[in-house]
Amino acid sequence: MKKLDLTKLRNIGIIAHIDAGKTTTTERILFHTGTIHRSGNVDEGTTVTDFMPQERERGITIQSAAISAEWRGYQVNIIDTPGHIDFTSEVQRALRVLDGGVVAFDGVAGVEPQSETVWRQADRYRVPRIAFVNKMDRTGADMDRTVEMIRERLGAHPVVTQMPIGREDQFRGMVDLITMRALLFDKEGTVTVESIPAELREEAEVRRERMIESLADVHDEITILYLDGEEIDADTLQGALREATCAGDAVPVLCGSSLRHVGVVALLDAIVDYLPSPPDVEPMRGRSPLDGEEIICQPDEAEPVAALVFKVMTDPYVGKLSFFRVYSGVMARGETVMNANTGETARIGRLVRMHADRREEVDEIVAGDIGAVLGFKPAKTGETLASQERPVMLEEIAFPTPVIEVSVQAANKAADEKFGLALQRLLEEDPSLTTRYDEQTSETVLAGMGELHLEVIVDRLRREFGVDVIVGAPKVAYCETITRPANAIGRLVKQSGGRGQYAVVEIEIEPLESGAGFTFENAIVGGSIPREYISSVEKGIRDALREGPYAKQPVVDLGVRLVDGKYHEVDSSDRAFYAAGSLALREAMMRGRPVLKEPMMKVEVTAPQDYTGDVIADLSARAALIGGIEPRSAGAQAILAQVPLANMFGYATSLRSATQGRGNFTMEFSHYQRVSEEVAKEVISRVA
Repeated sequence: MKKLDLTKLRNIGIIAHIDAGKTTTTERILFHTGTIHRSGNVDEGTTVTDFMPQERERGITIQSAAISAEWRGYQVNIIDTPGHIDFTSEVQRALRVLDGGVVAFDGVAGVEPQSETVWRQADRYRVPRIAFVNKMDRTGADMDRTVEMIRERLGAHPVVTQMPIGREDQFRGMVDLITMRALLFDKEGTVTVESIPAELREEAEVRRERMIESLADVHDEITILYLDGEEIDADTLQGALREATCAGDAVPVLCGSSLRHVGVVALLDAIVDYLPSPPDVEPMRGRSPLDGEEIICQPDEAEPVAALVFKVMTDPYVGKLSFFRVYSGVMARGETVMNANTGETARIGRLVRMHADRREEVDEIVAGDIGAVLGFKPAKTGETLASQERPVMLEEIAFPTPVIEVSVQAANKAADEKFGLALQRLLEEDPSLTTRYDEQTSETVLAGMGELHLEVIVDRLRREFGVDVIVGAPKVAYCETITRPANAIGRLVKQSGGRGQYAVVEIEIEPLESGAGFTFENAIVGGSIPREYISSVEKGIRDALREGPYAKQPVVDLGVRLVDGKYHEVDSSDRAFYAAGSLALREAMMRGRPVLKEPMMKVEVTAPQDYTGDVIADLSARAALIGGIEPRSAGAQAILAQVPLANMFGYATSLRSATQGRGNFTMEFSHYQRVSEEVAKEVISRVA
């Protein structure tokens, strides 16, 4: 096997709002790199990365797909991600392991709601980005307006490196402002490099000056050269822009039309020229599961192996397929590795490099690269695979709280036998999916990120796993938290002769800011609880969070500190401390003035200006908080609002009626908000 030069490796993701052209862009990249020989179409269901039946039928990406390509001697690992908000966890776990990203924007719509969401996710993981203004051949496309939205709505520092040649249906290429050459594309995407047309020369000079000014704001060398009035050559500009991009100080902006192949070759060059390789980014930091000490995982093949599992899929032929990114060392076939989170060990069997739904078997995956292992049981999303000599736990991936739920049950006894196994496999694949059993109705309650998310899961149960299920009406997934700090002691003391059960746990809890999730801190000084029992206390507390004592809803935004406890040399056990931790949490929750919260959704409704009044009136009737109105192209306006999810069921039908079918909307989770006492009483009465 040819040794991989890490400086010539790019791990990138294509991310954007739904319908901005991510999958089409990926398809064209694969075509121009020679990875595929015929370019597919999303509408026809023939693209490489949308291989699920549900994706091809709906024309959307549901699961992120990994694929490798080569360009100019560089290996480019690409992950095509979903754009629909219901599948945002797919984007989140992809960004966790990527070194760079291409954010696609619709040249007509500009920065859309999900564009903001994925941008914030990329900020969280400090992922350098290139902006690609797509669909420049459509009526109403405006690159300058999109760039201004990137600056204002995303708080980014765009550096525009191209100027479009032609508008809308006359769009045929762009001027490269770095080399000052015209790039013209034919129907197959083949680029012809020419001199800038005379009628565009003056505008190109102005735009190049503006680009240099923008780059000078974030790069000292360019600042000095610019202030001294010196001519700056293309190589210097390109090197400075790469440094600024890798540091997260600048975002190069390109344009094109992926559907018509225009600009894709230039985008490939930009990926190689501006986005970082694994050695260009900070090494991954983890901690030892033994003593909590920090461990730095250098992207070096000579180091012990450490890899993060970021995705698990069910393969109909070989079972479990676990995707991972290697941060140090080499993951080799036949090697025994440890799951650092659980302590389990297993032997690596078949290693593969993924090409969407095709697999290429390999002997090893080296530091910096992305691969997958077939049939490896002790691995879940977010867990770390490491060598036994140096166990290390990398930062886990945090997933959003589900906001909507449905009841599901097997339609008959024959389906009941397969129902549990199918659900278990889907839960392993999708960490944003949760289940609980409702003892009153004897039904399984499935919770997810939206109606489409749950609809796809139910469809997969029926089609992929052959399980006939009965589905209830969608319901809001409420949650509970506390409003003030509290403390409590959990006791499990059963000593009546022989081996007993003994554990005493004292904890302090405090409310955290919205969206903070759950934190656990061991603040015990001395040995009041032996170290080996601490993990059992934490597990008992985490499991107790699934159903709070106030309204039997999941508990969120809670900080727990373990401060003291007692143990018995004979009668103490993991099981006893697990139970004591659970009891302590329930008692502390009731002392912390628990409240019920409901999901608030960020809604953007786009409709012709004539219908704005009717749309606002309908939203106001749904208890919406109107945040503003923004102009859109072709006389349309966007109404921005926050609305309780409970009031948004059936809104699509209502909007069609109010706008004569000319309005559309997007909706994504914003935050949890405390409900009124009347709503809290109603929810509690339903579960009592």
